[in-house]
Amino acid sequence: MTPKPPPRETLTVEFKSDRKRLPDSELVEAVVGLANTEGGTLWLGVEDDGTPTGLHPDHLLLDGLGGLVAARTSPSLTVTVRAVDLDGVQVACIDVPKAHSEIATRSGIYLRRRLKHDGTPENAPMLPHERLSRAASFGLTDVSAQPVAGAQLSDLDPLERERLRQAVQQFGGDRVLLELDDEAMDGALGLTTRTPDGQRLPTLTGLLLIGKEAALRDLVPTHEFAFQVMAQQAVRFNEFRRFPLLKALDWLETNFRPYNPEDELQVGLFRVPVPMLDLGAFREAVANALIHRDYHRLGAVHVRLEDDALVVSNPGGLVEGVTLANLLTTEPRPRNPRLADAMKRVGVVERSGRGVDKIFRGLLKYGRPAPDYSRTGRESVVVRLPTDAADLDFRRLVVEEERRRSAELPIDSLIALAALRELKRITADELASRIERDAASAKRTLEALTEAGLVEAHGATRARSYTLSAQLYQRSGDKAAYTRQAGFSAIQHEQMVLSYARQHGQIKRAEVMELCRLSTDQAAKLLKKLKARGLLVQHGERRGACYTPGIHGDV
Repeated sequence: MTPKPPPRETLTVEFKSDRKRLPDSELVEAVVGLANTEGGTLWLGVEDDGTPTGLHPDHLLLDGLGGLVAARTSPSLTVTVRAVDLDGVQVACIDVPKAHSEIATRSGIYLRRRLKHDGTPENAPMLPHERLSRAASFGLTDVSAQPVAGAQLSDLDPLERERLRQAVQQFGGDRVLLELDDEAMDGALGLTTRTPDGQRLPTLTGLLLIGKEAALRDLVPTHEFAFQVMAQQAVRFNEFRRFPLLKALDWLETNFRPYNPEDELQVGLFRVPVPMLDLGAFREAVANALIHRDYHRLGAVHVRLEDDALVVSNPGGLVEGVTLANLLTTEPRPRNPRLADAMKRVGVVERSGRGVDKIFRGLLKYGRPAPDYSRTGRESVVVRLPTDAADLDFRRLVVEEERRRSAELPIDSLIALAALRELKRITADELASRIERDAASAKRTLEALTEAGLVEAHGATRARSYTLSAQLYQRSGDKAAYTRQAGFSAIQHEQMVLSYARQHGQIKRAEVMELCRLSTDQAAKLLKKLKARGLLVQHGERRGACYTPGIHGDV
């Protein structure tokens, strides 16, 4: 299929006129800008408004363009060049891959694509801090392990060091740290590093964890966070701070608690707390924002309580390899590995690196919607934690099942139960996208819940669907809901088939399978049943058979 340029330029699409022969240096700079952003396509011979005007005679032979780009970039960049005919005009379509390191022109120019204030893209110089930020997002460098220019051991706060030791005890961190003296603990956590001459200097991790506030303000100006409370668009609380991280987490939680009312649920002999927002999810979301933010970028971490959600945002988009489609399944890829490792050893965040699971669990176990990361972009990560009213029946179900197992429900099982609570009926394919795994894994999750008596399966093979079990509906006192989901399916299938046949004049077995999500045998039995009752009339045999409305089917 012949590619066509979009109507306008974007971050990943650039048009270059070639009527006056585009200079080689401008061509290479355009390619470098795309490679250092998200990759994309350069259309040579197309005006800024998208009008194709063709290639200059010197560029009609495209074989040399790829070699030109490779020879004039460092490290050499490989592009794909294709000739494309647009309305009788020949242009060049140059596909540029996203580079996994910084690409420069041979003259040492680093460029990137960005959006201007009016939303149109442009090439702009990559400043030194932007190059470091990009390298960190690819895991090529760890700024949190580097010494901070101008920092001295006197910039570390003995009170914050004691807070760190207390945090290890409070959060169940690595207790070996408690046996170390200050210098040994600094080395174990990467709070300090030694220069070639043996001098100890604080790292960024050291300043962020146990640095004095004045030193953080002067030496790490990008570190800042805010707690805001919005009520009907009115600001009830709005404070910015530059505390070291452990003190910051304490301060944020202390200020959040008055806005987090808690009810109780009686489950057997025990009372189970039901907060507006699970504190474990709150701590993990806030800690993730402070740990994984881009410390090369100015901008505060915002923790904002709105009328219907807590929104946590931090500067710096998702690191390379992490997307919205694999948040639950990708291997941990911290932007600041040394800082992340220190916080894990202290016990503040999940030692396994699966903090996102904890955030999901903190919402789903109360019957609330899953965390929403949809507002995340290239410049920031934004997570929205809904504070909808809890579903007490669902919470009771989770508590009872986890007590029966003497273990927490696997996160995939919790997502499956939450999906069934929301959608009433689900297939393995539908669940697969929610747990970010393949259909086989989703089916195993659903079958395990079926064996546990929490879910019932309906149908067979690929058409198999699942509902919450009758037992669960009975526990919640909603027996009619189970009947609607499990008992009406056969009647619904009959009405769907008859309606389709009336609207289109006929229906085939393959169409029944697709329409009702049934297997071959199930579709055949349904058609046979409708034919026996005179509702459908069969024409032809076997695969060529089709069915038209019968006398009774037209009523």
